[in-house]
Amino acid sequence: MKNTSRRNALKAIGTVAATGTFSASAMAKEAMSPKVKLKNNIKHSACRWCYGSIDFEELVIGAKEIGLQSIELTGPKEWPILKKHGMTSAIGWGDWPEVTLPNGSKRGSNLSWFFADPATHDTLVAFYEDLIPQAAEAGITQLICFSGNRNGMNDYVGMQNCAQVIRRLIPTCEKHNVILSMELLSSRDSHRDYMCDHIDWGVSLCEMVNSDYFKLLYDIFHMQSMHGDHIRNIRRYGKYISHYHTGGMPGRKEIDETQEIYYPAVIQALIDSGYKGFLGQEFIPSARDKEGMLASLERCVRICDV
Repeated sequence: MKNTSRRNALKAIGTVAATGTFSASAMAKEAMSPKVKLKNNIKHSACRWCYGSIDFEELVIGAKEIGLQSIELTGPKEWPILKKHGMTSAIGWGDWPEVTLPNGSKRGSNLSWFFADPATHDTLVAFYEDLIPQAAEAGITQLICFSGNRNGMNDYVGMQNCAQVIRRLIPTCEKHNVILSMELLSSRDSHRDYMCDHIDWGVSLCEMVNSDYFKLLYDIFHMQSMHGDHIRNIRRYGKYISHYHTGGMPGRKEIDETQEIYYPAVIQALIDSGYKGFLGQEFIPSARDKEGMLASLERCVRICDV
């Protein structure tokens, strides 16, 4: 990076540190200019839900201009737009089904159910067996899944329940070359009672399933809440992890010096491990306008472009 660009970047960091907020106009003025081509030692992606106020096609165009190759946590309705612009979805999902339990009650698309609850298994198998071929047809090679909550369940019983439904789906995954990736989430904060909340639990489930078509989504933000130790976890458990998410801690803000995770070191460890997949930016931009949100995305992508 040229010295002038570095000075501009540091000036922008100083503005953020002094105000505690991201100004769209300030970020636009202090954006790295002229733009330096991304190194792409890691492939860059962003999570759709963080930019929900931006029209999807406008987001795709803006993200591609920054150098991203993916907008993830997208589904079949959005995949054709990504393909139109030469983009992909690093990890996809669909419209979660509503489950009717044996007692007649209904559960919608929230994390209180999913794989750990046998009452949802038939519905989930039907859902994924329909979604997996659609993903393959669109060139999407990973789909997200969730353990669900403990709801008083023993962790080992929940693990067995998860493995049971995953094994039912593995043949379809193998047929279409699509990986199911279970997200690790914090049960201490944002997803109270969530079962797949620790790397050791997730790895144990991977070993129980024993298939290359089931892996973990390591959310760095969530695992900072649970146990940290990201670089050691990447080195020790990388073979079980198929995708990574970012996010500033605390607050899921921009991944800059105001947060407690030093992302350049974590991402360098990820690259050194031989990881060839995507890194999904999953922070919530402080700016609320399109220009500011995309400027924030670009800045955080460059922080990770080591």
